Amino acid sequence: MTIIKKYSLHFLYTILSIIICFLILTTFYHFNIISSNIYQLFKLLILLISILISGIILGKKATSKGYLEGIKLGAFIIFLFFIITVIAGQELKIKLLLYDCIIMITSILGGMIGINKK
Repeated sequence: MTIIKKYSLHFLYTILSIIICFLILTTFYHFNIISSNIYQLFKLLILLISILISGIILGKKATSKGYLEGIKLGAFIIFLFFIITVIAGQELKIKLLLYDCIIMITSILGGMIGINKK
């Protein structure tokens, strides 16, 4: 039970930070403060930075093998995004697969950095 609690808390922090940052970014885009290209870039950067920070925090709490903690976090996030994609009725494309690979690599890197920061 404690494992589920630990991962759900980190996942909740990650999702909340992503939602808050996306709301601010979308507000800037709505009022034409930033352009479309910068909006797309910031969407990716916000997601990756949030996952990296969550992986670092999770890696700091791990006893060993931070990359496994990163894999668990990345798999959980990718699974959630996959469920959302299926519910929304979107097609699975190569672009989404590449996006998922980037998310997994970022979470693994965060876990490895976190375990070394102890």
